[in-house]
This record gives sequence, C-alpha cells and structure tokens, in this order.
Amino acid sequence: GMEVESHGWEQGKKIVRKPYVVNEMEYEASLPEKKSNTLSRDLIDYVRYMIQNHGENYKEMARDEKNYYQDTPKQIKRKINVYKNFYAEEYKDFIASLKQEKMDVQ
Repeated sequence: GMEVESHGWEQGKKIVRKPYVVNEMEYEASLPEKKSNTLSRDLIDYVRYMIQNHGENYKEMARDEKNYYQDTPKQIKRKINVYKNFYAEEYKDFIASLKQEKMDVQ
C-alpha cells in the first residue's frame, strides 16, 4: 500500500475555514459580465485616417503606406465596421465633418 491523507475533508463533507471568501467569490460569479466596448486609440486613428484619405475605396486603403500590418481590403473593411458599431455617434460626426470640409474646399 498506498495511504490517502485527507486535508480538510471528512467522509464527503468539506470543512470551510473562510466562508467569507467563498461568499464573496459566489457573489462575484453571480454578477453579469461587463463588456468592454472600447477600441485602441491606434485602431481608431488608423480607421479615421483611412476613411479621410480614401473614402470607401478599400483596395486603395490596402495599398496605403500607413497600412503597416498589410491588412487586406476585407480586413480593413471589417475594422471600419467594428469602429462604426462601437462608436456610431462619433462615426456620424466624423463623416459629417468630412462632408463639411469637402464643401468648404469647393
């Protein structure tokens, strides 16, 4: 033989030495999960730069020198859509300001 030692266990019963820890952990587990709906500042700047200089032309964006990660047109489009979903109001304001700039130039 092998002998089995019981550390804090008695015939199917658990001995809880610190019940406040267990209660606190159960409380935290019952809380709804928080969603972090934020994007990195770099990604926001990247998307805004691409939209400002290329509009909706994703192929042109893929060839831009600022495309450091060599994203494909589809990847760039996906990043822009994520930005639109996370910051809908900011996106609308940004597009409106771009249209205003175009009108001022002409």
